[in-house]
Order: sequence, then C-alpha cells, then structure tokens
Amino acid sequence: MTSTHDIHRRITDYLSAISTGSSAQIAALYADDATLEDPVGSGPTTGRAAIEQFYSALDGADRDAELIAARISGHAAAFSIRVTTRAPEQTIVIEPIDVMTFDDDGAITSMRAYWSPQDIVITERTAGTSPKRKDGHHDH
Repeated sequence: MTSTHDIHRRITDYLSAISTGSSAQIAALYADDATLEDPVGSGPTTGRAAIEQFYSALDGADRDAELIAARISGHAAAFSIRVTTRAPEQTIVIEPIDVMTFDDDGAITSMRAYWSPQDIVITERTAGTSPKRKDGHHDH
C-alpha cells in the first residue's frame, strides 16, 4: 500500500525529473497504461511512450520546478507547482495545479494539470540586463 509519505516522495521525484531529467526519466514515473491531460480539456495522452513524447518538449530546456503546496488523500494528490523555463530572450513561468493518482507501487496512473494560457507569465530579457517584464518593470 502506498503511504502519504511515499506519495509525497513521488511528487518530489516528479519535480526533480521536471527540473533536470529527460522525458524518458519523467515518463518512467508513470504506470505503463497511465493517462495525462495537460492542460485539462486538451484530451488525454495514454501510455508511457506517448507520455514520454509529450514531455520531450522539455528535453534540453533550462528549467526548474518547485512545489508550492500539496494535499494527499488516499492514492491521490493535488499540488500546486511553479515551473520556470529560461530561454535566451525570455523566461516563462507557469503555476499549474496538478492532480495525480498512484498505484500500490507508487507509479503515477493519471495526471491532470489545471491551467490556462492566462496563467503563463512571460518575462522578456535583453542582453546584459536583468529580465524585463512586459509591463516595463525590471526584476532584480
């Protein structure tokens, strides 16, 4: 049986893989027949191979993910994260709420990410300066 501690550890593993892992390492956290819907409403991606393909957009990206809050009940968890992706010209930040279910071995059986395009913050960068937000303010 998967405990609350085991699920929290799996969430930490997921965030670590999102931050520095490959798409294969992220997909390895999922059960063979798992489903992923990111964002909710986009339709499900089913199976580990398809999930690996979904995450392949992250391969090679300068990114990190951090846990904001998590709630665990039974074999399910809802948690808020912040994912930051840095490109030469911009930084992209999104804070989705992910809902996951887990099997008895701790593998992710489903993941649904709640976010919309309005939740994405893009900060423009100019060479040699601190990031400049679209509203003209500088981040320090």
